[in-house]
Amino acid sequence: MSEQEASDRSTTPAWSFRVAPSLHHLLTTPASRAALPFQPGAPQQLPDPVFPQHHGLLIADDSRLSKRRMDVDPYRRGWSAPLIYRVLRGWLFPYIKSRVLPGDFHPIIAYLFTEWKCNLDCQYCWAFDNRVKGMTEDTAKRSIDWLHSTSCRVLALMGGEPLLRPAFVHKVVYYAAKKGFWIYVPTNGRLMKPAVIDRLADAGMAVVNLAVDVVQEKPGLPKGFNAIRPFFEYLVRKQYKYGYIVFFNINICRNNLEDVRQLTEIAHDYGLITDYHINESPMIAETHFKHLDENSTFIRREDWPHVEETIDWLIDKNRGGYKMVNSIQRLGQMKDFIRGKLQEWNCRAGQNVVVIRVDGTLAPCFPMYSASYDWGTVENQRFDARQLGDMKKDCQPHCFSTLNHNLAFCYNDRRVIRWGIRQALRGFQGVSGSFDQNSED
Repeated sequence: MSEQEASDRSTTPAWSFRVAPSLHHLLTTPASRAALPFQPGAPQQLPDPVFPQHHGLLIADDSRLSKRRMDVDPYRRGWSAPLIYRVLRGWLFPYIKSRVLPGDFHPIIAYLFTEWKCNLDCQYCWAFDNRVKGMTEDTAKRSIDWLHSTSCRVLALMGGEPLLRPAFVHKVVYYAAKKGFWIYVPTNGRLMKPAVIDRLADAGMAVVNLAVDVVQEKPGLPKGFNAIRPFFEYLVRKQYKYGYIVFFNINICRNNLEDVRQLTEIAHDYGLITDYHINESPMIAETHFKHLDENSTFIRREDWPHVEETIDWLIDKNRGGYKMVNSIQRLGQMKDFIRGKLQEWNCRAGQNVVVIRVDGTLAPCFPMYSASYDWGTVENQRFDARQLGDMKKDCQPHCFSTLNHNLAFCYNDRRVIRWGIRQALRGFQGVSGSFDQNSED
């Protein structure tokens, strides 16, 4: 797509999809995909969680834990050997296996969509449809057992809003943690009450992706920080006892640029990492998405200078020591992306990343959730390296996935070696989510 095409797209109603019509037809024909086969006998059930498993942590006094950490390094944390091992078991060991085992399908991270419903309606988001029933216990257990038989040991719960059914999520986290998974829980925070936090932390939650876009809720952007502040304070305080991590997930839109800066400063004050996304329209047609043509959040041509100014501010903060999942280089590429200067980036979807839909069917990545192309189901994946390669020639330049892009860096040997040398020279201080963190090369 040329810069002129990007300009045309940004000043006219959003296109219904961003890939070539021929690829869109391939991904959506036939209109429905094969279902997860039933197993004989009664549906499987997840075990009832034991709570509390760690009674001492539940009752331990945490009143001395500072709400803000400005008096010391705000990112300073103490990590026990079991917590360090949990990270290595989740990320490093599967990565090594993926590099040495034969074949193309060696997932490191799986996105388990327990819900496709949500309690909020962010204008930019098509990742929910409140007519769709959530995942069953049978599908969840079979999914986790199947993933355990692969190299995968990172399980990211997804939605919609996963905490619409907190008891179900508690079961999923408890069972997956017992199987050795590093568990990632995203939420808009509205339903993350203290009792829910205690149960998920006790069950083995490793990280909380807290999605906030504005400080105070505004039209089209309901994920306001002030609306969840009491829950947030509790969530942040408890992380120092249980050993999980909290980070802000912020979507950069045309109407929240000042909020992006304020939320960045709030996160820094509390010693939290931030993760930024540039607002994107749907990759393929989403018939349920009701904000396609009139959308106050989509970035337009006239917004480019203001968006780029905000990105430059984030880059300066990154250089100044603010911890971000996004590298300096990747933040800079956001400016190219909104102008239609697209590039390939070694996407690993369908190889080291897998999406499990609420019905147990598979997709290679989140933007392809609504595709009806048959990539199989749990227990019977059908990813084909040639098909994925052909698809990515078109879809990859139109996608700005942060985690997938960081994962792609891990499969560039030159970058991995350079990152390892750099971290060794620094004594592995400040290691964060990106293999080229704080690097501009």
